[in-house]
Formats: sequence, structure tokens, C-alpha cells
Amino acid sequence: MKVFRRYFNFNEEHIDKSLSVIIHTLGHHVHPAYTPYPDVKHPDSHLFNWEKGRSLKEYQILYICKGEGVFESTGMPPQVIEAGTIILLYPGVWHRYKPTEDTGWEEYWVGFSGSYASHLLEQECFNPQSPIVKVGFNVEFLATFERLFDVVEVREESYQKLASFLLLQLLGIVYTSVLLSNQKISRKEKIIGEVKKEINESWNQDIDFEQLAERYHTSYAWLRKTFKEITGTSLNQYHLLLKLRKAEELIHETTNTLSEIAVQCGFESVYYFSRIYKTKMHVNPSEIRKSR
Repeated sequence: MKVFRRYFNFNEEHIDKSLSVIIHTLGHHVHPAYTPYPDVKHPDSHLFNWEKGRSLKEYQILYICKGEGVFESTGMPPQVIEAGTIILLYPGVWHRYKPTEDTGWEEYWVGFSGSYASHLLEQECFNPQSPIVKVGFNVEFLATFERLFDVVEVREESYQKLASFLLLQLLGIVYTSVLLSNQKISRKEKIIGEVKKEINESWNQDIDFEQLAERYHTSYAWLRKTFKEITGTSLNQYHLLLKLRKAEELIHETTNTLSEIAVQCGFESVYYFSRIYKTKMHVNPSEIRKSR
């Protein structure tokens, strides 16, 4: 792969806020194998590193059209990302991703906000805990992105309105792909999706997984086996990882003591919290607080 970049960050003062979808950033990058990620010329407003991850202020569509890598977010263990995958990033949701070192990848992205964007992505078929959409090598999707770049590069009069229209086309393709994908979801995937949703809503509480299984008219053994099969992790590990990610956010974003954070996140003591955090995250929470 050769290096190829197109980055556009829009001046917030000149954005037409009356539009139903508003573009904040737009980019295309061919990232070669065996080079650090993200690229050092990535826009400062969206730069991140793998250790800390990040959360955005706007929605973002990330399309990986070549190569492969890994993606992880709050409430979701690491997922292998293949070529032809769309990742939907939601405001305020912690995440991180990177290409596999020996493949690199080619990525397109567009960051946006607006009333229609919020309305569409809050529909029942979308879920911040299931942000991955597999569309394959979608010619229409790529062509719409390229037209969007052409409009933004020229920046003729009313280009923001035309760019907004093209973004609506992208969202339409994503919406259609999600609906078609959801039609193929099996009964057991629907149950596990609902269970994940309940765990995310009660992340800082003790959860009786046997009672949870009863509510969905399944056995506890079936739930444990199927959850591991679909998510790649156990019920307890999924719940624990979610609590640790929430704790990491609180360490970065608040001045609460580690003892207070341990209690907020449902751990029995700060000692147990620190020990399990070091085991799972390979760093002491006190070290994160000191670096902050």
C-alpha cells in the first residue's frame, strides 16, 4: 500500500447549523503495514492512541474497505475487523481501533451531527453496543464518499448543502444494511443482544445471571454457552470488563478518589478494584491517575 491521505476539518464558525446533518470532519487514508497507527498527520481534534482510546463529540462513520484490524468499545470485547466493515461511532462512547500490523488498512470516515442524524441513529435497529455493520466491498458506498470529497475539495457555493445530501445517502446505505442484517439474526443472537443490553444498563450492580436466564426462558447453562459463542467472552468477564472500562472513564474524567470510583463501579473494596484492574488492564489505576 502507498500512503494516501485526505483530511478535512471544518471551521465550526462557518458551519451551517440549520442543516439536518452537519459534517465536522471527513477523511480517507491508506495506512501501510508496519507503521504506527494512527498516522501522525491525523487531525489533532480526533487523534488518539491505543492505550487511552478516545470518545468523540459527534457521530462518525468509519468504513474499512481494505485490510483488517481490531476494534473495541465500552461494553464490547475486542472484535476482528475485516475489509468491507462499517463501524458506527457514537458521541461519548469510549472506543479504540487499529489495523493489523502486517496488513495495514484503507479507511474512509465522516464525522457528523444534526437533528436527523440523532433521530436516525437512535432508531431501534441501531445500538451503540453493536456498532459493527458488514457491507462488503460496496461500490455505491465508496462512490458516494468520493463524490463527497469532490464537493468538499471544490467548495463552491452551497457546497455544505450538497455535502449534507451526500451524507444522507451514506446514512441511507448504512440504514438499509442494518435492516437487512437484522433480518438474518437468529433467535439466540436476539436473546444475547437483549442480555448484553441489560448488562450494560446495570453495569455497576450485582447481576443474577440465573434469574436473567429465567426471564428469557432459557437455562443458565444455555445462556453461558451461547453468550461465550456469540461474544467471545463469558458473562462474568463481559460484566467485569464493562465495569473496568467505566472505571477508566471516571479516572480520566473526574477528580473522584480511587476508593470512590471503586464503590461507584460496584467493587467491594479499592484493594480488590486495584488488583483486578492491574490483572486485566496491565496497569495500576493509581498510575493512570498520576499521569492524568
